[in-house]
Amino acid sequence: AVTGHRCSVSISTSPTPSTLSPSTLSPSALGRRIAHLDMDMFFAGVELLRYPQLKGLPVVVGGRSIDTPRQLADGHWQFARLGDYAGRGVVTTSTYEARALGVFSAMGLMKAAAKAPQAILLPANFDAYRHYSRLFKQAVREIAPHVEDRGIDEIYIDLSEHTEPSQALAQRLKDAVHAATGLTCSICIAPNKLLAKIGSDLDKPDGLTLLDESSLATRIWPLSVSKINGIGPKAVAKLATIDIHTIAQLAQAEVGMLQSTFGRSYAAWLLNVAHGQDNRPVTMYSEPKSMSRETTFERDLHVRQDRALLSEIFTSLCKRVAQDLKAKRYMAGTVGIKLRYQDFSTVTRDLTLPEPISDASAIRKAAGECLKRAPLNKRIRLLGVKLSQLTPVEDSVNTKQVQAPLPFE
Repeated sequence: AVTGHRCSVSISTSPTPSTLSPSTLSPSALGRRIAHLDMDMFFAGVELLRYPQLKGLPVVVGGRSIDTPRQLADGHWQFARLGDYAGRGVVTTSTYEARALGVFSAMGLMKAAAKAPQAILLPANFDAYRHYSRLFKQAVREIAPHVEDRGIDEIYIDLSEHTEPSQALAQRLKDAVHAATGLTCSICIAPNKLLAKIGSDLDKPDGLTLLDESSLATRIWPLSVSKINGIGPKAVAKLATIDIHTIAQLAQAEVGMLQSTFGRSYAAWLLNVAHGQDNRPVTMYSEPKSMSRETTFERDLHVRQDRALLSEIFTSLCKRVAQDLKAKRYMAGTVGIKLRYQDFSTVTRDLTLPEPISDASAIRKAAGECLKRAPLNKRIRLLGVKLSQLTPVEDSVNTKQVQAPLPFE
């Protein structure tokens, strides 16, 4: 079984924020105040609003419609148990109580069932999640309109023009989100997006974190290098081979050693982020050029031996990128896939459609066609789905398509 993998989302916009280089300005030189706000266990939290009797229990979201709770004649609810699940589904999200038992997002439900058989299993309700996503983002925009949407449950906020002290402003944003949704969030205010993103995870759940340049040594450097978005499991393993495990060790690493291990460009980026440097702006109105979801596995997967898991993860990626598409009210004219093999070689394939689509099953069908044109003779360490040629939904006409089997099914 796969011991875990990292899933990432990417939304490429135009204009693209400038890339980092060794000459990147320090956070203090930029004079900015950036917040990253991340909803706490968002999907599960929405479910707990509907079923408050489940609060404090291990709950896993990711079941099928057959797992929908039933209200009995006496008014009580009957819930499905994870231990009764049989199939190839994956965990969409889980409550903190389930996470304490070892159940995390993107884990196979059968593996999760072995860890927490008594956990409650609920099907995902993406219409409800999109509704609450709109509510929390609108609540934030009423206080701070300069918001960059990063997905269904997280945003960046540029607070540089606000004069209110950071502690009070962060609390006001948290209170507004809770008043609008009944849900908690974690927020970090920092000099840039990199530190704000890391910081919002430091004091979860319901966290409020403030970071500045002086926080780098005390709160960021002791962390594992895996806490930096963009350093995946394989990069963590390669860093370990040169005895780099923490962000502090990365910050103190010799440039030449990093360049010989990773190449000049990635080495420069690693040093910049280890020193807390990031000059990317918060972009409000950029038109998305593409949206993608990808997963890097901790163990390279075999096309035949792991075909059931690969198929389920592939379908999950298509569903998630479809959610991103619908949240921003776009349709896609081109669907593509990315495969990275055990030898780190990468191939991409794409398919331009006669009409734009947004439905998850249509995306999966098109992505499956792309997959048929990719070599599948080596183990896979990364799998991704990308949508491009985006058009606003009001300018597009959706056509329903039938899901087709994949090459590894």
